[in-house]
Amino acid sequence: MSQLDLSGCKKRKRGERVFKFKVFGERGYPAEFNGSTFQENVGALLEYGQVESGVCGAMASWSFQLEVRRHPLLHLFLFVVEEPIELSLELRCKHCQYIGWGHHTICNKKYHFLLPSKSGSAEYCKSNVIELQAEGHTLHGVFHSNGFGHLLCINGSESGSDLPGYQIMEFWDRLCSGLGARKVSLKDVTKKKGMDLRLLHAVAYGKPWFGHWDYTFGRGSYGVSQEMYQNAVKAIQNIPLSLIAHQLGFQSFQQNDIQILLPRYQLLSGHSLITLGDLFHFMLELKFRIPKECSNIGSNYPGIMSDASCRWSPKRVEMAIHVVVEALKRAEYRWVSRQHVRDVARAYIGDTGLLDFVLKSLGNHMVGKYFVRRCLNPVTKVLEYCLEDVSRSFPKQEAAFSINEPRLKPQQTISRAQLVKDMFYMYKNILGNHNVVTNTRVLGTIPVAARVILDSKHLIKEYYSGETSKNYETNKQTVYCSVTLANGGTSDEVSTPFHRFVLRNNAAFDELRCEVEKTFREIYFGLRNFVAESVRNMEFKGPDLVFKTVKPGSKIAFEGKQEGVYSVICEGLMAVDCACGAKDDDGERMVSCDVCQVWQHTRCVQVPDDDEIPNVFVCSACEKHILSFRSLP
Repeated sequence: MSQLDLSGCKKRKRGERVFKFKVFGERGYPAEFNGSTFQENVGALLEYGQVESGVCGAMASWSFQLEVRRHPLLHLFLFVVEEPIELSLELRCKHCQYIGWGHHTICNKKYHFLLPSKSGSAEYCKSNVIELQAEGHTLHGVFHSNGFGHLLCINGSESGSDLPGYQIMEFWDRLCSGLGARKVSLKDVTKKKGMDLRLLHAVAYGKPWFGHWDYTFGRGSYGVSQEMYQNAVKAIQNIPLSLIAHQLGFQSFQQNDIQILLPRYQLLSGHSLITLGDLFHFMLELKFRIPKECSNIGSNYPGIMSDASCRWSPKRVEMAIHVVVEALKRAEYRWVSRQHVRDVARAYIGDTGLLDFVLKSLGNHMVGKYFVRRCLNPVTKVLEYCLEDVSRSFPKQEAAFSINEPRLKPQQTISRAQLVKDMFYMYKNILGNHNVVTNTRVLGTIPVAARVILDSKHLIKEYYSGETSKNYETNKQTVYCSVTLANGGTSDEVSTPFHRFVLRNNAAFDELRCEVEKTFREIYFGLRNFVAESVRNMEFKGPDLVFKTVKPGSKIAFEGKQEGVYSVICEGLMAVDCACGAKDDDGERMVSCDVCQVWQHTRCVQVPDDDEIPNVFVCSACEKHILSFRSLP
């Protein structure tokens, strides 16, 4: 399943229901989401969707029209595709393997939730096809029918989306909560302005960016454990700034920058910044307080852009304005003639019509913190321009405008662009440059801790554990059941997670067994013909009442057998035994030994990432065995 044909979605029905994006997925909007299983909640949601017949071949598909805002109008389409295991390209889910769920029994269905990107929407308008496997979608998440899911990708405004990343995550979080998802994993490879957010936010907040939605460490690559990750975060957060300033002070090419940056943010903070964590935490918090510089020239200079004689794009007008202002700033005298300004600007702007328009329109206008004055010289009768820095006349207003923080003094202001530039510099030269800060024992921990944090990509959130779920039906109680499938009486077993069952107060074990068999057959591919034979560590008769034998909320493990299925369930697992301690596939690049067929990380066997995987590879253990063989006579 690599493509989704959306030719049937191009013409929407008149009067089709439009859902509000900001509340979609909450309980009661559009569905109540009070089913006892994940599949029941998905079914309740899809009842409100627009059925897209023939959209994805034999796969059932639905769409929801979502209204993000009304002014200006922005609608998105959420597509849901039901993928049966028979039509799946991969029997076993690789994302489950990466997060540590490789032992889970294969499910009968997957549900893809997709918000296409702008380019994806434009592409389907031309070819009626959207690539489901592409990573450029605004949102792509997938759920297995047992409620375990994976967030495969999100792409916010920096990737061209109409939505910022945090709004996409809030939408996804509501959807997972509403559907009653069990656990959801993701691979955190998000970057912003060239900085890995999982490292930047770990230093500043002690958790990744996704941690704002309660995603936590799930599984580390290269043998990284949760304890190693937590120790690395604490170590790198507590690095003293005094040591960093002293160490980098010896680097001649960085001395001036460090001596400027650290005192600048100490002054801006108003309190002492002691550790590296304090510094990055303050910089990120300050970034949220500084208003974004508006890039829309029409909103900055509405009088200029509304002029009927303006035939140039906002970008070209903005460039010409900046050139004129720079010419006035570099002028030798305060008042400069129009012709002089025009001649200087001509070196950068070739369109004289654009220059004449800007010079005519710019008089008595604000440009940033400067006021451009224009008047006629009473002696020479020539138009002249001058530039006035209004921040000197109104220091308090300028300070409040710059950072929206009244307690800061005028000389302590900083622009958002400068802050991001400084943050990138500190990130690159402290967290990213491993060759600069390794001369002392304390600073030598930075590259090691940073590597551990960067290797902790796989995050997880537990949405619904079962024990805390509410029962909305009267005269009914809840139990949690799992199934263990033995392989012909051997010690090898396949177990499922516990699932929630709501039963009448007087339900018998025969009724519970029928419900368990029905539910697990519908959910799991390897249990389609499962028959429950017994309950582990419990003896009962079929007519016995469940809630006279066990307490409500108890866990019951059913056992059974099924011939000819176990080999299907467990196929496809690769043997991993790497020097870093990894015993399972973690999604990193690996190479297999041609002798023992055991996989290891290419990084751990000294194969550079830029090099191709060798055609023939022998691990160190097999190499020792080969060298121990006696030579042929």
